[in-house]
Amino acid sequence: MVTKTFAIITDIHSNLASLTHALSLIEERNDIDQIICLGDCFALGPEPEKTLQMLKAIPDCIFIRGNHDRYLIEKLWEDELPSLEGMDPYDPICQAIVQNEKWTAEMLGQEGWDFCEAMKIAHREIIGTTLIEFTHAWYKRDDKPPSVTEAMNWRTHIMEANPTIENLVFIHGHVHVPRHQIIENLTILCQGATGLPFDRDQRGSVAFLTVNGNEIKWDVNRYEYDRESTLSRLAERNAPFFTNLQDTIKFASIRNDL
Repeated sequence: MVTKTFAIITDIHSNLASLTHALSLIEERNDIDQIICLGDCFALGPEPEKTLQMLKAIPDCIFIRGNHDRYLIEKLWEDELPSLEGMDPYDPICQAIVQNEKWTAEMLGQEGWDFCEAMKIAHREIIGTTLIEFTHAWYKRDDKPPSVTEAMNWRTHIMEANPTIENLVFIHGHVHVPRHQIIENLTILCQGATGLPFDRDQRGSVAFLTVNGNEIKWDVNRYEYDRESTLSRLAERNAPFFTNLQDTIKFASIRNDL
């Protein structure tokens, strides 16, 4: 019987200290068959250039594009009224985040643009009778995971097209909070975030998924990392929106109070 173990990182957001720790935990194991990154590698954090180099050094990693990675490709800040995730383009918070995207792109240069352009929209694997779908939010959109109804309709479509499939696993990032939901033969998973959690737990996360036949093992490792170095670098680099991001890291929740 085929068994495969995946190591998953997601929503790093240029938090080099947390990414470094996550990769060290992956390296400690000798059973990892595939490393997958679910996107939002850059923007918001203080170390886009070093994060890029560290990610490029991971052997055979599969990279899924997140909405923040897409903003860099599309050069969001060049829109007439740039906005993201339904925010009011006149909102100072929205404007500050857009400027952070521009700053990140300038730090990454063409090398970063090429890296994001090469990312996949989604990745699918079939192990025995189990199908696993990896995506940032969903293949239809990258800024909102599917609702339960949408996910169940997706499951039905997949099973009709693949009669041998008995179980489905849908793994996403984007929301920065953990999710473990089982509906009939569909399991929906999210570990939270490697670099910028929103669940009031300051620790980073790396997840391990093992599929063995119909057995699905999901293990999320929440770890302490050097948050102070990330907070200090945010201040040192003085990137747009950095004070809000410092509070987000300190409290592990969205802090948009300027």
